[in-house]
Amino acid sequence: MKRLKQFATRIGAGLMIGLVRAFFAFLRALGPERASNFGGWLLRSASPLIPVNRVAYANVRAAFPGIADAEARRLVRGGWENLGRTVAEYAHLKTLFDYDYANPDPNGRVEVVGIEHFIALKDDDKPGLIFSSHLGNWELPAICAATYDLDTTAVFRAPNDPAIAAVVHEIRSGAMGGLAAAKQGAAFAMQGVLEKGGHLGMLIDQHFTRGVVVPFLGRPALTNPILGKFARRFECPVHGVRVIRLPNHRFRIELTPPLDLPRDANGEIDVTGAMAMMTAVVDGWVREHPEQWLWMHRRWRPNMIGTEALRHFGERTPVTPVFKAK
Repeated sequence: MKRLKQFATRIGAGLMIGLVRAFFAFLRALGPERASNFGGWLLRSASPLIPVNRVAYANVRAAFPGIADAEARRLVRGGWENLGRTVAEYAHLKTLFDYDYANPDPNGRVEVVGIEHFIALKDDDKPGLIFSSHLGNWELPAICAATYDLDTTAVFRAPNDPAIAAVVHEIRSGAMGGLAAAKQGAAFAMQGVLEKGGHLGMLIDQHFTRGVVVPFLGRPALTNPILGKFARRFECPVHGVRVIRLPNHRFRIELTPPLDLPRDANGEIDVTGAMAMMTAVVDGWVREHPEQWLWMHRRWRPNMIGTEALRHFGERTPVTPVFKAK
């Protein structure tokens, strides 16, 4: 009976992977623009039926107190549309990035602001850290780094569904540089990348149960401190990168100058202060383009934050991002 169940499970998993691959083949056949439109329409239309839609509305209303219902609906449905477009664009990741540093095309699909920082990271013979968020199509910076031979490992959280995770990993592997799954023991692999002079790229705008408490959109949020710890240990440059979805199926990638991270009395980088500063950058990004962020994620979980941490959060002075001179 046990063997029969295992066989059935394998058959089911194989069928699911086949269905997911067929769906992505359909999206590839549509072409990048029509695939993006289809994905955006699909999730935007279906969003009222998805249970976590309630989470998205609660997050928007908490982040923007007093927001009108119509505007809250616009932001939430915009977030779903952006997610749908991003998922559909996975089928075209290999061809989506068309930026040419030597000969930029004003009519191209992608424009890059701060490309000089990518080049500097490549040529400085030092490890480096790059933080990002779930804005626009957040996969594009890793493709940009791979295109210009910047030795970068993207830290990712695999989708919960194994079939989707398998196909997405295949797509990412063919379009990006190194990949590191965010799982137990990943910190050792990430440290190894930096010890070899490589670079790490990581999304920092999701809940992390064992994280440090930092302000995000006016509320305390638990944030993974790993980039702050690595910045303290390796004394390496830390940049932020975001993607803005533009009209007519275009994108803008923006890489910030290196952050001047706060330090403690001993002159070492303060881990919590560093994460607060990085999160403050993301906060500004989300406020600028709230309709392109992943509002349906349960980012704030106050029941998991201890009383002492909340008290310290209330006393903490907001951190203003400071960029070093170019």
